[in-house]
Amino acid sequence: MAGCAMNCQFSSAVKLRNNIASLRLRNGDFAFGGLVKEMKVPVLRIKEQRSRLLIVNMSQSPVEPLSNVVVAATEPTKEEGGTILGKGENAGSLGTDEPEKLVVSDGGFNNGGGGGGDGGGGGGGGGEGGEEDYEEKEFGPLLKFEEVMRETEARGATLPSDMLESAKTFGIRKLILLRYLDLQSSAGILGFAIRSWSMLRNRMLADPSFLFKIGTEIVIDSCCATVAEVQKRGKDFWAEFELYVADLLVGVVVNVALVGMLAPFVRFGQPSASSGFLGRMLNAYNALPSSVFEAERPGCSFSAQQRLATYFYKGIMYGAVGFGCGIVGQGIANLIMTAKRSINKSEEDIPVPPLIKSAALWGVFLSVSSNTRYQIVNGLERVVEASPFAKKVPPVALAFTVGVRFANNIYGGMQFVDWARLSGCQ
Repeated sequence: MAGCAMNCQFSSAVKLRNNIASLRLRNGDFAFGGLVKEMKVPVLRIKEQRSRLLIVNMSQSPVEPLSNVVVAATEPTKEEGGTILGKGENAGSLGTDEPEKLVVSDGGFNNGGGGGGDGGGGGGGGGEGGEEDYEEKEFGPLLKFEEVMRETEARGATLPSDMLESAKTFGIRKLILLRYLDLQSSAGILGFAIRSWSMLRNRMLADPSFLFKIGTEIVIDSCCATVAEVQKRGKDFWAEFELYVADLLVGVVVNVALVGMLAPFVRFGQPSASSGFLGRMLNAYNALPSSVFEAERPGCSFSAQQRLATYFYKGIMYGAVGFGCGIVGQGIANLIMTAKRSINKSEEDIPVPPLIKSAALWGVFLSVSSNTRYQIVNGLERVVEASPFAKKVPPVALAFTVGVRFANNIYGGMQFVDWARLSGCQ
C-alpha cells in the first residue's frame, strides 16, 4: 500500500509538472484554461516592477498535499499587461477580457476590481474634467459662497436674490461675478438698470457688447429709415413729421426686441420643478437656446431639435411683436393722417393704410424675414467673436457687427417695401 501511495503521489507530481509546463503565455499572462478551473486552485499573483511570481497553493488540490509550487516568469516588458487575481477568486476568469484584480503596492493593497470600476468612472469623469477645465479657462474658477460674499462685501455691493441663491447652491464663476460687480457700479442709469432689471443684467453678463449691438441696430435702422422717409415724403417731410416720429419710435421698439430676443443670457438657479402643463412648457422654453446658433457651454448644450424649435418659437414671438407694434405704430399714423385731413383735405392725399392688414404684414414680415436674417446675423457674429484674432483685437468683432447689421438693415428695408406692395398695404 505504501508503494502504491508513493507511486500515485509521484505520478500526480509528474502530471502536475507537465500540466504547468503546458500553460500558455498570452499577453504576458499565464492562461490556465480548463485545467486550473477544473482543479479550482486559488491563485495569487504578486506584480512587481521587474519580475512576476505565480504562486499556486496546492493545499486545496484534489491530489495528495504537496509543498507549494513556485513558478517564476521571465522579466516582462513595459508593454506587458498583467492579469492579477485576488485570494479566493475563481481562477477560471484568468485570461478573460475583464479580470478582477488585486494589486500589491508599496502603500498596501488596492482592490483592483474597484479600481477598474473607478477607472471606468474616471474615463467618464475625464470628459467632465475637460469641460470643467474649459469653463474655468473661459469664465474663471468656481467661487464658493464664502468667497463670493467676501468679494462682494469688499466692493460694498449686494447680490440679487437669484445670484445669492445660486452662490449658496452651486457657486458663481469668478468672471461672471466680477463682471456683475463692475456693471452694477456703473454711473447713471446703467448701474440702476443692472441692479434692478434681471433681463438686461443676465444678457450683459453673457455678452458685454449687448448694449453696443442694440445701439448699433437702432442707429443704423433710424438712419436708414430717415433717408427713406425723406425720399418718400419729399417736400412734405416736415408737414408729416409726426408720422416720421411715430414710425421711428415703433422702429426703436422693434429693434430692441429683435436684438434682445436672440441675445444669449446667463441662467441662474435651477429649472422650475412644476409638473403641470404650464410648468412643463416653461421648462421646455428655458431649455431652448436663445438663438439657433447660440454657442454651447459646459452644462448648457442644445440638440438639433431644440435649435429647430427655437427658430419657430422665435418666429412666433417676432410675429407677436410685429403685429403689436404694427397696431400701435400704424394706429398712431392713421389717427394723425385722419386728423390732419379733417382740417385740410387735398385731392393728392394718399389713402389711409388699413390698420389690421398693415399690422398683419408687420407680424408676418418679422416672423419670417426678420427672424431668418437675424438668426444668421447672430450666427456670423458668434463665429467672428470666437475667432482667435477677434479675441486678441476686440474692435474687429465690433466693426464686423456694424458692417453686417448695416447690410442686413438695407436688405430688410428693400424687402419690406416689396412685401408691402405685393400685399397692397402701400
